[in-house]
Amino acid sequence: MHHPFKVGFCFPKFLRRDKGESGTSHGVSVSEILAVRELDVDSGTKDDGRWQKMPQKSTEAYPYAFTVSYVERAWQHRWRCSDVTFHCLEGALCQQWVQTIREQLTALTSRPKHLLVYINPYGGKQQGERIYEQKVAPLFTLASISTHVIVTEHANHARDHLRTEAELKKYDGVVCVGGDGMFSEMVHGLVSRTQRDNGVDQNSPEEKLVPCTLRIGIIPAGSTDCICYATVGINDPVTSALHIIVGDAQAMDVCSVHHNNTFLRYSVSLLGYGFYGDVLADSERKRWMGPARYDFSGFKTFLTHHYYEGTVSFLPATDILGTPRDKTRCRAGYHQPLFLLPEYKGGWRVIRGKFLAINAASMSCACPRSPKGLSPAAHLADGTTDLILVRKCSRFNFLRHLLRHTSKYDQFDMTFVEVHRVRRFRFTPRYCQSDSELDLRENGKKLFSQICRDHPACSCSPAYSSWNCDGEILPHAAIEVG
Repeated sequence: MHHPFKVGFCFPKFLRRDKGESGTSHGVSVSEILAVRELDVDSGTKDDGRWQKMPQKSTEAYPYAFTVSYVERAWQHRWRCSDVTFHCLEGALCQQWVQTIREQLTALTSRPKHLLVYINPYGGKQQGERIYEQKVAPLFTLASISTHVIVTEHANHARDHLRTEAELKKYDGVVCVGGDGMFSEMVHGLVSRTQRDNGVDQNSPEEKLVPCTLRIGIIPAGSTDCICYATVGINDPVTSALHIIVGDAQAMDVCSVHHNNTFLRYSVSLLGYGFYGDVLADSERKRWMGPARYDFSGFKTFLTHHYYEGTVSFLPATDILGTPRDKTRCRAGYHQPLFLLPEYKGGWRVIRGKFLAINAASMSCACPRSPKGLSPAAHLADGTTDLILVRKCSRFNFLRHLLRHTSKYDQFDMTFVEVHRVRRFRFTPRYCQSDSELDLRENGKKLFSQICRDHPACSCSPAYSSWNCDGEILPHAAIEVG
């Protein structure tokens, strides 16, 4: 197609409108142009494998042409790549346009030119390679982005490669094709390497982490794609690829999780104890079921209705505007440096009780099944997390709480649910509050708890749950998060 088109620096004499064409002008920001290419009108134009048929009158009156590929916004946060072709009377003017647009694109320093890409061929429905090759790679090629692609062969392949072998100075960013677990792998690899290179002791909860300078992109190809959905607004591979190409960036909070002054993991989305920890622990034993294991384990865990006793201590974020019960969803974050938290005032609060779930959401944790997420108003880069405490209640009331994740109602407006925006928090399960060590793998009560899990008819409740840290099980129940 061809249109009268302005790109922010166009010359009025160049724009034209054929007879019968609508009078609507077409404008696109330079920052959203993906590529420009000159066309050979006489040969019918074959470029990037796509043929464009030109009107006979256009090719005779305006024998020179070029095509601009740009971002077109569709419905529900979806982006698409569209083309518009311009015809010109003079070849020199056509070349001048192409050269000028390319110079403008080169001046956009936020755009990546070299990317390191990791593909998880096993995640989700095992479509990672196909998604990349068919939907993403052609767009990167169109935008003149060079890539080095690594198909991961085992768990933590990307993490270990980023920690030790990857020549990061060669790239403007790293991209993962997979789900939330793959993204978490890359975060661990990059953050750990950054701290090591800067002499930061990750085992110290009081240490301030050094921000990573290399950006991470995610092409959704997992089971839930929570991180992509919560930041971009949709889990669509083409949309994510286009955001990467134009250089969009969003800062994110990263929580460090420690036990007894020993670093365990980083968390970027959800830390869940109780219900979500039990769901993950049960689903790990049913990996043969594929993505359906989450539904099965979720239903089974709901029926068992276990609660856990313990103490939650937290440092409220009193200097942050807004609350977890705000009506507006945050995707913009804040403009303060990642990891570098401001000084806070006030003391710690302590809550003891019996809990069905303890969740810490550093983002909304939205996904297609739960468009609002666990904490709809959670902010992306303000140095806080939303701590959600669900106390022991009836199975019916707990079901009401879970259903609120899919509705428009305030999911925290229940007597047994409370939510706090915090900078740090600790959890200590009952029976080990004076214990400095809790290793669930060696604790005898763990075996007893496991028996109860596998036999829901048993009336006793296990002493400990597991922490679900971005889809990975932590080996300790007593943790400190900051």
